[in-house]
Amino acid sequence: MITIPIYQADAFTDRLFGGNPAAVCPLDAWLPDETMQNIAIENNLAETAFFVKTGDGYKLRWFTPEYEIDLCGHATLASAHILFTQLGHSSDEIHFETVKAGTLIVKREGDKYTLDFPLRPPIHIDAPVGLIEALGEKQPVEVLRSRDYFLVYEFESDIRDLSPDFFALSKMDTVGVIVTAPGDKVDFVSRFFAPGAGIPEDPVTGSAHCNLIPYWAEKLGKTKMHAYQLSERKGELWCELKGDRVLMSGKAVTYLKGEIFV
Repeated sequence: MITIPIYQADAFTDRLFGGNPAAVCPLDAWLPDETMQNIAIENNLAETAFFVKTGDGYKLRWFTPEYEIDLCGHATLASAHILFTQLGHSSDEIHFETVKAGTLIVKREGDKYTLDFPLRPPIHIDAPVGLIEALGEKQPVEVLRSRDYFLVYEFESDIRDLSPDFFALSKMDTVGVIVTAPGDKVDFVSRFFAPGAGIPEDPVTGSAHCNLIPYWAEKLGKTKMHAYQLSERKGELWCELKGDRVLMSGKAVTYLKGEIFV
């Protein structure tokens, strides 16, 4: 039996029980993949992040309750928050090395953390059979796709009112489904559904904003934007399009610190 430290933080929020909770497990060396997957299942959160110190940075991986995922924003922010506030990381910048998303940089800037992530602009497609119906009767203005399906609606209220059929969405051939619209008080709003990954609705989704930021930057004619994710827990992001990268800034709050035994 070994003992592993575990932390949980709420990301993209300045209040406890808001934003998106992520578990964070610092490791001395990688555990077997099966063990990390079982820890993620046991945690039953959208993502559990694991990182290992390497040189001046860290290697980082993320697991949903169903599988290892290629990119996760909120668990990266949570990992940086724990390193800065609990584990004594002294500089204001952290480099995370990932297998599928390359180097991800997180900077501490005042009371926010800024994530530097890859651009993933969505492209227009014909909606696959059943996708629009799985989201309800409201017809989207546009349907696009990158890693995830990406549906644009006319009003913020359209996004709030969606009541998805999660079973139908779980049969789609993407990780998740992004829905978005112009915001009433911010530049844009969104929600994210990924029942096939064990996450019916993700509270705040950094990876989705790799699609959302380039889309809305073009539509709105601006590179700096303010966004809300309209889940029950809600999340707030300050966004910027910067060349072939997107910057997402948010806050985080530590919820727990403990140990697990495996």
